[in-house]
Amino acid sequence: MSKQIAILATHGFEESELSSPKEHLEQQGWTAHIVSPKAGTIKAWAEKDWGKEYDVDKTLDEVSASDYDALVLPGGVINPDQLRTNEKALSFVQDFFEQHKPVAAICHGPQILINAGAVKGRNLTSVDSISIDLKNSGAIWEDNEVVVDNGLVTSRTPKDLPAFNAKMVEEIREGKHEEQNI
Repeated sequence: MSKQIAILATHGFEESELSSPKEHLEQQGWTAHIVSPKAGTIKAWAEKDWGKEYDVDKTLDEVSASDYDALVLPGGVINPDQLRTNEKALSFVQDFFEQHKPVAAICHGPQILINAGAVKGRNLTSVDSISIDLKNSGAIWEDNEVVVDNGLVTSRTPKDLPAFNAKMVEEIREGKHEEQNI
């Protein structure tokens, strides 16, 4: 069955954390749209320097969570820092939780979930540098390559991408998770 997945990102996303999940989703025969606050292209951060530019498929003004089956939040330091203060981005993320749809976030991506009010009481992981922020926001943080909590998939760093991608696809195949609330 065909699925539509939104990958929410802006300038400064960690390249592998967008490109690897996107490729993995497309290998399932699914559509993965890069959604961003502005049209055009967004520039990746590739480990230690700027990477390639990626075309934005849709802007936040053009989409709603009801258009998609799941949401992916890549990390990078700059990307989530920009999105976590963008009201349209936060509303978009919150709508996925309200509609009980799978959400996958890696590395610094869970920072967006903090501002969206979606971590309290949830089991998750992230890059170590934001673990205290997550704990202070009520998350139950674990240091594991992938953590799944009722449709919410989280991982730590690019080295965890194989486990992240596999669990993300598994949760998307399962579909809505009725007890997922924020």
